[in-house]
Amino acid sequence: MIYTNVRILGTKLGTQTDVNGYYTIGQLQPGNYTLSTTQLGYDTVIATVTVKVAQVATQKLYLNEKEVQLTDVEISAKKTEKITHIDAGTTTISPRDIKLLPSTGGEPDVTQFLQVVPGVVFTGDQGGQLYIRGGSPSQTGILLDGVTIYNPFHSIGLFSVFETETIRNVDVQTAAFNAEHGNRTSAIMEVHTIDGNKNRTEGLLSISPLMARAMLEGPIVKPSKDNGASITYVVSAKSCFLDQTSTSIYGGLGEPFKSGLPYSFNDLYGKITINGDNGSKVNFFGFNYTDDAKLLDPVSHIPTADFNWKAVGGGTTFIISPSGSSTLIDGKFAYSKYDITNTESGFSPRGSGISGFETGINFTNYLPGYSEIKYGLEIDGFHTYLNYYNDLNVSTSLDRQNTLAGVYVSWRKDFSDKFIMEPSLRFQYYSELSKVAPEPRIGLKYNITENVRLKAAAGLYSQDIISTKSDRDIVNFFTGFLLSPDETVKTPDGQIVNNNLQTAYHLLTGVEIDIDKVELNFEPWMKIFPQDIILNRYKLLPSDPDFISGSGKAVGVDLSAKYSYGRIYLWSVVSLQNVEYTSLGPDGVKQTYPAPFDRRLNVNFVGSYTGGKKRSWEISARFNLGSPFPFTQTQGYYEYFDMSKNGIGTNYLTANGNVNILYANQINAGRLSWYHRLDVSVKKVFTLNHNAKLDATVSVLNDYDRNNIFYVNRITNARVYQLPLFPSANLTLHF
Repeated sequence: MIYTNVRILGTKLGTQTDVNGYYTIGQLQPGNYTLSTTQLGYDTVIATVTVKVAQVATQKLYLNEKEVQLTDVEISAKKTEKITHIDAGTTTISPRDIKLLPSTGGEPDVTQFLQVVPGVVFTGDQGGQLYIRGGSPSQTGILLDGVTIYNPFHSIGLFSVFETETIRNVDVQTAAFNAEHGNRTSAIMEVHTIDGNKNRTEGLLSISPLMARAMLEGPIVKPSKDNGASITYVVSAKSCFLDQTSTSIYGGLGEPFKSGLPYSFNDLYGKITINGDNGSKVNFFGFNYTDDAKLLDPVSHIPTADFNWKAVGGGTTFIISPSGSSTLIDGKFAYSKYDITNTESGFSPRGSGISGFETGINFTNYLPGYSEIKYGLEIDGFHTYLNYYNDLNVSTSLDRQNTLAGVYVSWRKDFSDKFIMEPSLRFQYYSELSKVAPEPRIGLKYNITENVRLKAAAGLYSQDIISTKSDRDIVNFFTGFLLSPDETVKTPDGQIVNNNLQTAYHLLTGVEIDIDKVELNFEPWMKIFPQDIILNRYKLLPSDPDFISGSGKAVGVDLSAKYSYGRIYLWSVVSLQNVEYTSLGPDGVKQTYPAPFDRRLNVNFVGSYTGGKKRSWEISARFNLGSPFPFTQTQGYYEYFDMSKNGIGTNYLTANGNVNILYANQINAGRLSWYHRLDVSVKKVFTLNHNAKLDATVSVLNDYDRNNIFYVNRITNARVYQLPLFPSANLTLHF
């Protein structure tokens, strides 16, 4: 149970469980103590513990779900977390939060919730990616129980690889995260999964016109007593068949359903947990995620490009709770591999991949008064390859390897629940560049009152992973990765860079205000990217440099308001931002231009209402408004002859060349149209027995059928839009 209060009755001493459910109360005198723990939706637990001289007492606490639903509950654990943790730029998401949003096809997914997180920009239903406070997808680290997932979002941008029912919680750190995480310069997203049920087998089966899902969990070896050891499992699978059902079920709605939505994927995840009788545990896990997407010609509806990616991996994570110590030890060892291919008419096939191992160990020392010291070591090894052809069919082939080592220490000190300070320091060593990068970071919070809190955070960040995404295109399914090059890279001013790392500075401030049942959060932020190394897409000859260096700056402010009481849940987020890059233009001259995801205004309104005597009805709605994305305009067209086929024998007077595009010299000088959309879903819960229920959900995406632009074919000028009015239904059996 995460973020649960544990207190000693009759004293002011207490603490809160971490993301794994562990808690420590230190510096107690010998004697008998009574523990009390509370959590919303569960019965209160009381336990008596005897503390002896020079010994540590261990006490597990088991909570039972309440049989009676109360009408008004004060969530004190959440209040305690706000006062005792800094959490600047951090949003914590629970499975309940995910299910409160209108779910596409009745299939709740963390991707749909991330779109309403402050500072997050979503680029669309088809080929959509998430950009977090000025950073590109490659600058955001996505972790599954501490292990990197390189591309967790499917080409149909409504779903991720993560099964909602296996998620314990998700922490999205959008800026100024502490030194625990490295090798990313923008943001961190951590997905924590549940352990299997220790006492009985349970799961779900789900079916909709979009996909089928299944999840199963339970004991392999049940505990022989309350504090006994056990072995559990969790396995989940989902398969999307939208490429088949879009024509057969939705074809009557017209385009694009009539021609088909060519998206499909298959996700498989499994985990085994061995629990010790003292709180220690070890997990063994594995995953296999695949994605297949096609891009259709808007006139002929014939596929013009085929994108495929596959991610596989596995490993082990562990948590050790040493007897007689207030230190918690956790670690990981894992291997993963991600490959993507792109076959496009008129171009040679493109391919990219990244693979490697990750290993690390962390030590957490819990101190009195919600304070702690955490330190650790991480060693990773990577291999990347890239076979890329630009618009002129000039190739770039790269193969790189690197070993990365990182050490960090973080200290959080709570001064009488009034002032909290969290300085941290990380050192990163990149072997392929022979570079040591020191990264100091700090977080601060001052509680003016329990309901008014000031916060700030700042830090220095670096990474050696580069994306193949283009600064020119919003729609680009080809998401490849490569390591920082070992060749000479120059700035837009012609100067040779000192090292080939990407770097960033973060600064974030904010204020949290609680007014009765309303939670307000106001966060101005800034990210400066002094060095951003990108693939040279203006390469004319094989001898031209493969990479060029640029810089970037992102500034913004986010205001969110949340109201949750009784049957009503409301959440609104208003984001303003400005993201600009500086690099060489097509003519070789330095220019500053907006990033392709530079959405200046982004507004989200989310509402949910639970009805019925047994709260068996739920209606949810979401409205999103976004200002236009920038794009590079088309200046003209020309006939291109590929002289490499026939060489000097090419007769350009009689041969027919290909029509090529002459782009405008100024990058991203144009703007598309405004984006806005309303989604609504209604869910009815049928209770079958004490352990089984059936959820029936009806949802409508894009309720008033807004034509939101997807892309424009630059040759024919035909427009392709995001998903139109899209009704769907879902049945989910929980047992």
